[in-house]
Amino acid sequence: MLMRRECQSGTESARIPGEIGIEVVFDPACPWCYIGKRRLEHALAERPGLSCRIGWWPFLLHPELPPDGVERRTYLNRRFGTDARVRRVFRAITDAGQSTRIDFAFDRIGRTPNSLDAHRLARFAGSQGRTAATVEALFHGHFEEGRNIGDRDVLVGIGAAIGLDPAAVTAHLDSNADVAAIYREHVRAQRFGIAGVPAFVFNGTLVISGAQEPRVLVRMLDVAREYALAAADTARALSDR
Repeated sequence: MLMRRECQSGTESARIPGEIGIEVVFDPACPWCYIGKRRLEHALAERPGLSCRIGWWPFLLHPELPPDGVERRTYLNRRFGTDARVRRVFRAITDAGQSTRIDFAFDRIGRTPNSLDAHRLARFAGSQGRTAATVEALFHGHFEEGRNIGDRDVLVGIGAAIGLDPAAVTAHLDSNADVAAIYREHVRAQRFGIAGVPAFVFNGTLVISGAQEPRVLVRMLDVAREYALAAADTARALSDR
């Protein structure tokens, strides 16, 4: 679904003519968000000359879960009802993952996590320019290695593996830092009309939801660049008056 809206974007306005700001609205416990990330990467590879800035906009897919998450089978039975339906859903996700070189290992996942602390880790990593690496590590750790990204010890290990100081990560997660900010960003997404993830916001205006195929995202990149160039031309014309 494509929407055009105006919002206060978490990515700054384009700094150079034609530059595109992309915000990926995501939850690290969402398999389709992992697929969406890969498909965006493939789309960007089709437009190597574009100047893009990518931001990560937190969304809480399951804010109702307890802090330590829930046992995976209990969660799946409650959500999907039958084992047959669970198998169908996972087969579709696994097939989509294979097309983007993701080896989902759902059988290794023991708990469905509350993702609040995972988002807090990504936000903390952002202060050191490591957001993208952290998001990738969270997805890979959870969906390909079966790690519980709702467990703080696991999150500290993920942070250490990408170069974050374990003591600093521990102190951050043991505090209340960024808790309110994550909830605010979640509400901001809902007010922006985003009800599920992944979603992609281009230049704070164009929104498309779902793990879209790369060819669709390529078209969105082209449209976003046209809008960015038109905005730059308008700004230049006004400044010349």
